[in-house]
Amino acid sequence: MSAISLRNVIKRYGKGPKANQVIHGVSAEIETGEFVVIVGPSGCGKSTLLRMVAGLEEVSAGEIAIGNRVVNDIEPAQRDIAMVFQNYALYPHMTNFDNMAYGLKIAKVPKEEIKARVDKAAKILELGHLLERKPRELSGGQRQRVAMGRAIVRQPQVFLFDEPLSNLDAKLRAQTRLEIQKLHRELGITSLFVTHDQVEAMTLAQRIIVMNAGVMDQFGTPEEVYARPATTFVAGFIGSPPMNLLKHAPGVRPGMILGIRPEHLTLDTDGWTVQVEYVELLGAERLIYGRIGDEQLVVRADEGQPAPVAGDTVKIAARQDKLHWFDAGSGKRAA
Repeated sequence: MSAISLRNVIKRYGKGPKANQVIHGVSAEIETGEFVVIVGPSGCGKSTLLRMVAGLEEVSAGEIAIGNRVVNDIEPAQRDIAMVFQNYALYPHMTNFDNMAYGLKIAKVPKEEIKARVDKAAKILELGHLLERKPRELSGGQRQRVAMGRAIVRQPQVFLFDEPLSNLDAKLRAQTRLEIQKLHRELGITSLFVTHDQVEAMTLAQRIIVMNAGVMDQFGTPEEVYARPATTFVAGFIGSPPMNLLKHAPGVRPGMILGIRPEHLTLDTDGWTVQVEYVELLGAERLIYGRIGDEQLVVRADEGQPAPVAGDTVKIAARQDKLHWFDAGSGKRAA
């Protein structure tokens, strides 16, 4: 039995011929204890999909099940979920302990159990010394941990995260990612996490749902999504820098698109002729940006290779065992 089942889920705003459909038949089975990330650009429908699982948006068609219950018509409070939002939504006048305990108090959980649950969550999140302070006395990362603690104490069947790291700076985001990974290892609770950041998706997920304009383009492990993208959209979205997608390079057949990752290209004495436009130095590696005709190409080179400079003409060779072929019409993977 899956922890979360999405069965041909559709979302429309409005009715009749002018209805705006934003989710187009998404189906996925998320297993018990699995950490799944929904990733995609702004407006792709990822948060709408999460909000339908939470019960904050109605399902226009299809079914959503949590455990063995179809929850389409069940109120959010009855779905056995806990949600962590982008905004911490903490009560400023309450201590961090009371913020974490508030939902349990409303549910009339006994005081002794409330304290035990809050203390346990605080220990996991290293918040024990901050429980008597108020949110304004904490950093952004600490406030987000209090928000996660508030979700943990509810002991839900499913955690839902809606871009919880978006308000943090780069260093805190990396640190909080590690804390979320640790949290999942310790608690093993099924988690659905929404982000627009493909680095977050790749580092956090056991499996990734890649959304594109309301359609699930691919559902697979980070390794599968990176090594065998199902569409040109996935190939161009996952990876930093993303996969090179070439229509007119020598050797590309009509009606096809050739995909090649920057790390699978090398400076060579034979290969494509590339005009170098600029080079980025990134410590142990260099990104070489150039053009084959009117198409841009990015090459990732390590520090051991001599770096060209802007204006140079170089030869670039592609690893033949790392080529990806896509249909130019549909954008779907061909080989």
